[in-house]
Amino acid sequence: MRSTGRLTTAVVGAAVLLGCVSGPAASHGGDDEKRVLVFSKTAGFRHDSIPDGVAALKQLGGTNGFTVDATEDAGAFTSGNLRRYDAVVFLSTTGDVLDAAQQTAFEGYVRKGGGYVGIHAAADTEYDWAFYGGLAGAYFQSHPAIQPATVVVEDRAHPATAALGPTWNRTDEWYNYRSNPRARAHVLASLDESSYTGGTMNGDHPIAWCQNYQGGRAFYTGGGHTKESYADPVFRQHLVGGILYAVGEVQADCRPENGYRPLFDGTQDSLDGWRQAGPGSFTLSDDGTITSTGGMGMLWYAASDYGSYSLKLDWKLAGDDNSGVFVGFPASDDPWSAVNNGYEIQIDATDVPEKTTGSVYGFRSADLKKRDRALNPPGEWNTYEIRVEGERLRVYLNGVKINDFTNTDPARSLSDGHIGIQNHGADDQVSFRNVRIKELPVKGG
Repeated sequence: MRSTGRLTTAVVGAAVLLGCVSGPAASHGGDDEKRVLVFSKTAGFRHDSIPDGVAALKQLGGTNGFTVDATEDAGAFTSGNLRRYDAVVFLSTTGDVLDAAQQTAFEGYVRKGGGYVGIHAAADTEYDWAFYGGLAGAYFQSHPAIQPATVVVEDRAHPATAALGPTWNRTDEWYNYRSNPRARAHVLASLDESSYTGGTMNGDHPIAWCQNYQGGRAFYTGGGHTKESYADPVFRQHLVGGILYAVGEVQADCRPENGYRPLFDGTQDSLDGWRQAGPGSFTLSDDGTITSTGGMGMLWYAASDYGSYSLKLDWKLAGDDNSGVFVGFPASDDPWSAVNNGYEIQIDATDVPEKTTGSVYGFRSADLKKRDRALNPPGEWNTYEIRVEGERLRVYLNGVKINDFTNTDPARSLSDGHIGIQNHGADDQVSFRNVRIKELPVKGG
């Protein structure tokens, strides 16, 4: 719901992420431009794709707003030099590439908020350095022959995977890892081991992930063995998204995610449990998103109600648009029942504090400073976690807690109710993906 305002701030759209990723390098300029150090020293096997990777990353920096310096000199790893960079890319490094002093400098860099990107054999690096192993997320164990495989995209909001469909078919050298990073990192994509031969991770085979690690931001992708990878526009988009996350240009929820089940997974069948209340509707697209049209109405999940849960969903605004997520309301085909008996977590960013993105609409404003730092602009995906435990309602935007509200109104009890997403009006186009839920234990009084 809203009653005011047009968006007046300038917005960087999705073209920054997806456009012109294979065009010529542009000149660098501006003191605010992000800087990335690409490090490709090897002390073991050396990939012949490294020069292609360096060239591609320099080109991608030129077209996506970050400066790239490349080196194989471990002497670059000093505290003074590293502070010049927003992220360091380990491009198919192998073996022990840093000495103790250089390791200490890099640890300090990450703990002060520096970004890390690991590509392919970055997981075949520094086996005796525990900090690095945790940062990379997993160590290389083995690989079969280069072959096609199906990549299952688990997170379609993160900028590294937002442009992909539910699956991604490509050819590469597919690493098996010594451990599964899922419990510690947020898995973005995994391999369907039935689609190729030589997978050894028992059907749960992460291949790209991200995490917040000891103060820094980390992204790793197992792709990138072949020269052809760095000429592939889709893989290049994947790299750009990971780098933009690591340098802090875009936000994403990189907390580990386990135990959720889908309420809407992008298929028509998964909409069977949902019902439209009031006017308007949602349109299902081939890319697995639903987009609001008309209104004011609401699509609500009628198949079940919930009392203690974590609800996650991804949403994207086209421009100055409005929608919200409703929780804690009784079953009804009247959308105003949700307004009057539940709570709306607002999506529109242009209203007064208690009615803007992350607010419990009309009741409690989000922490606006945290919200502003976490919020991606129209044209880019955001992720909400709405966590309900008893009468406590917490809101996380791209992994950052921005609201903490406790209900005291018996008529709006959160202990048992439905969830829904709003289609606000004819001029509002808001898209949703990947609605999932994890039921939580009911805490005793």
